[in-house]
Amino acid sequence: MRVRSVAVAAAAALTVAACGGSDDDTAGGGGGSSEITVWMYPVIPDQDASIAFWDQVEADFEAEHDDIDLTIEQQPWEGRDEKIATAIASGQGPDLVLLTPDQTLQYQVSGGLKPLDGAVEDDRDAYLPSALEVVTFEDELYGVPIYHTSTTTAYNMAAFQAAGITEPPATWDDVLEAAPALAANGVSVLDYSGSPETTLNLTFYPLLWQAGGTIFTEDGSDVAFDGAEGLEALQFLLDLQEAGGLPADAATKTNLVDGGPLTTGTTAMTYAITMPDIEIMRTSLGAENVTVGAPLSGEEQVSFGIPGVLALTSINDDEDAAYEVASFIASPDVNAALNAEAGTFPARTDVDAPTGDEALATLSDALQYARPGEVEPTSRQVMAVLSAQLQAALQGSKSPEDALADAASEARDLIARGG
Repeated sequence: MRVRSVAVAAAAALTVAACGGSDDDTAGGGGGSSEITVWMYPVIPDQDASIAFWDQVEADFEAEHDDIDLTIEQQPWEGRDEKIATAIASGQGPDLVLLTPDQTLQYQVSGGLKPLDGAVEDDRDAYLPSALEVVTFEDELYGVPIYHTSTTTAYNMAAFQAAGITEPPATWDDVLEAAPALAANGVSVLDYSGSPETTLNLTFYPLLWQAGGTIFTEDGSDVAFDGAEGLEALQFLLDLQEAGGLPADAATKTNLVDGGPLTTGTTAMTYAITMPDIEIMRTSLGAENVTVGAPLSGEEQVSFGIPGVLALTSINDDEDAAYEVASFIASPDVNAALNAEAGTFPARTDVDAPTGDEALATLSDALQYARPGEVEPTSRQVMAVLSAQLQAALQGSKSPEDALADAASEARDLIARGG
């Protein structure tokens, strides 16, 4: 049994991880036992707590399955797509890997994943239907949900009150109206992270959805973000920027909350925050100054939230053993314990959501407004080209119309080439 923290720059990382799928008894538990390697990510933000949690999961699993040697490797978020793609292409890496729905489809289309229906055959009805549907392709399941994320708004009410604003902004109009009064105090109203390293699922996409738009057309054959809704969402950001309503470095900043403007008091609110980051705000600003609200509304009220799923890679050569591992990690007991540690929510109907904090209750309510991102084979590539063009608009080097048009042109080329 072993849980390892894997450094991003470790040149031998893929070699070390190559025990997944191996039939060499000398590589792990020996005695003819199956070996299953899982790549896990910092769902539990505290590194020590994460290591302790997954160490216990390994111990509990192996106590019940003495014929399977389980290794859970802790991987960093940074460079995740590149490392997973390299591992699958080389045939050396994990048997099971934690993915988002859009990643799951991307790797399924490229032949990097195998179906996982066998892992849920005994309790399929216990899962949230939406959590299964978003990773079901060609009538086969390619991901077993182990948790569900939820995001919503959070406010530094001390900053609003200092600007004479007593009610937290709930709509785009409210945010725009609040911007000048806050800016007069040297505070931006809305946090935004324009760095291409930051996923648009937590930045531009919620605003696009709130404007009534989507990234792709309904059949996925074309992009739609260059329409009126996309322009409205981008113009909303540019209008805020002009009014001093975004951080000065919004075009280049990453989405870190700890040490960022939300915790230093120079930005008053965010519209896509999770429970762990709410706790960071509370620690920095004082819990009495932090209010958590419902998702922001534009034309629509929408937030971001996805199931985290375990996917079976094409590297695996022992599907039954992988099914056992995926089923165990997705089981009610592990699901409930993971939610409690990570501030996430159950992907199953037979697990109660975490309680004891009004912010958790608000995040749980926000799940009804949550969208799981844009799930198409080229989702990640399109996100990359759009992110760069949005940054150009925020930096003032392109008009919003030109930025979206240029991004759409690049995206259409990607779709035509199949990614």
